[in-house]
Amino acid sequence: MVTASFTGFLKTIAILILVYYAVKYLLKVFAPVIIQQVVKKAEQSFYEQQQNAQQPQQQAYANTSDRPKEKKKVGEYIDFEEIE
Repeated sequence: MVTASFTGFLKTIAILILVYYAVKYLLKVFAPVIIQQVVKKAEQSFYEQQQNAQQPQQQAYANTSDRPKEKKKVGEYIDFEEIE
């Protein structure tokens, strides 16, 4: 039969505290690098999306005859006010 001892309990608490501070220190050291990489990748992805979105528009309007024609103006806008 295995029984818990006070020294085993203290060792476990000491290991947990050591692991906590080690993780905290490592995150403090490596978090800026990781965040910088994530931001760089997101920026690159955004730039690529912008380029992909602009290319079809530039190709579509490359020729002036391909531009959409203006719609006919049917009338003018009249703003009505309520009379009490």
